[in-house]
Amino acid sequence: MSVDDHLRRIPDAMTRDRGVLANSLLVARREFREKVRSRLFGVSTGLLAMLAIAISLTPTLVKMIDRGVSTRIAVVSNDPALTTYSIDVLDGLINKGQGKGDVPPYFFVPATPDEGTADAINDGSYDGVLVANRQPSGQVEFRFLAGERIGADRVQLIQMGTLAIAIYDWSRTYGSAVSNPFQTPAFQQANVGGAAGGQPVEASEYAGRRIVGVVFVVLIFITLVIYGMWVAAGVVAEKSSRVMELLISAGSPAELVIGKVAGIGLAGLVQYVAILVPALLTLLLQDRIAIALLGSSSGLDVSLGALTPGLLLAYGAFWILGFILYALIYAAAGSLVSRAEDLQVLALPLSLIAIVGYIQAVMALSGGISSFIRISSYVPFWSPFVMLTRLTIGRVEPWELVLSFGLLAASIPIVGIIAVRVYSAGVLLYGQRPGTRQIVGAIVHPPV
Repeated sequence: MSVDDHLRRIPDAMTRDRGVLANSLLVARREFREKVRSRLFGVSTGLLAMLAIAISLTPTLVKMIDRGVSTRIAVVSNDPALTTYSIDVLDGLINKGQGKGDVPPYFFVPATPDEGTADAINDGSYDGVLVANRQPSGQVEFRFLAGERIGADRVQLIQMGTLAIAIYDWSRTYGSAVSNPFQTPAFQQANVGGAAGGQPVEASEYAGRRIVGVVFVVLIFITLVIYGMWVAAGVVAEKSSRVMELLISAGSPAELVIGKVAGIGLAGLVQYVAILVPALLTLLLQDRIAIALLGSSSGLDVSLGALTPGLLLAYGAFWILGFILYALIYAAAGSLVSRAEDLQVLALPLSLIAIVGYIQAVMALSGGISSFIRISSYVPFWSPFVMLTRLTIGRVEPWELVLSFGLLAASIPIVGIIAVRVYSAGVLLYGQRPGTRQIVGAIVHPPV
């Protein structure tokens, strides 16, 4: 009597005559139960939830560390009067709302052209230098040297302050003279020590978008890699324990792959909700947490307007589609090895695919969208990271989002077919070490 004949006598047993859907559901249920009941599942869920909360608390933690420290900016001009009232305007505008005895977040000091240089920033004398010059046309020209501590949001504040300075200078010099209309000040920025440039958005909104973007990108990167490794480790465990001999007799490679991806994906989704909910609650309660720890939320100014239902929906869709894509790849890779030690060798090359997308997402969060990053946001392997980041900082046209989702969804069946055929070469050729020729042969002509 064959193995299939024995299995038919067992209720709910997987056999080849039950159909793809029924067998896949059985595999999925088995994988889900094993994952959620394991001690490692509970421990990893707790650790990842704490990591997500810590990332969400980054603005408050940074504020705690920087409390009592001012950003020191030198103001330089050949006109002493322009230097003096530039400092007064910047101090009144940017440091507005500080309580009595509080250390102002910015400290503006006058400096000579010889003192306000890039060298002065590098040696720590100043965090930044603002150079103001009045042109013969009457226009005030500003050049801002930003040091390492000057982020994009702070550059925005300084640029807003230069507009106020120009308005004050015009009204002071010309009054209501119609013959000399107001000219918008010129503003140029140069980075000293690698600080990133800013984009013309409100500082609090920009900071909020970056925080949401960082939380989303870190979570989706970590979980896609972790859950992908779960899939690969599950395949290796079955091969090393000889369970695969029974499974390949009862189900097809497609049923095993689909069931494993679905079961582990559902377990990952359960864990993901347990991680994401505390992170979102922490973001929403950021002001209250800052008040409890710092006494006030002054200077934090984090706007969570970017955390919209549409963004959350897009985030969930990218996570689901991204997991399916990466899980298929990891399942195929896991079938090529028979020991857990060998899987570690494959871990880095597999994660490099996601790392490339993660790095591009971090670059997009800095505020600059190059042509390469824009194209990368359409590439299926990278779009869950890059397009999600572009959505967070608000630089996506509707057709771009449709194209990105369409290409990602269309790539899944293609990658799925290849993954099942590689899985066939790695699993159905049980007891052998499949070489490159066998793998390629299985992709072109899949084993029966």
